[in-house]
Amino acid sequence: MADEKRPVEELTYKEASRELELIIRNLESGDLELEDSLEGYARGVELLKSLRTRLADAQQKVSVLMKEADGTDVVVPEAKKEGE
Repeated sequence: MADEKRPVEELTYKEASRELELIIRNLESGDLELEDSLEGYARGVELLKSLRTRLADAQQKVSVLMKEADGTDVVVPEAKKEGE
C-alpha cells in the first residue's frame, strides 16, 4: 500500500468503492505489516466518508427531482444505518 494513491475527491464513486473493497480484502488477509495496515485503514476511512457523502448527496438530488416531477413532497425513507 506504499504506492501513491490519487486524492479521494478525484476518484469516481465506482473507483472509490473498488479501492475500499481492495483495502478491506488486504486488511482481512492479515498479511500486511502494521504500518501498511494502519495506512490502509486510514485510507479506507477516508474513502468510506467520501462514499457516504456522495450517496447522501445523490439521494437528496433524487428526492428533489421526484418533488419537481409531480409537484408534491415525496419523502424518501432513509436507509437504516449499520447497527440499527
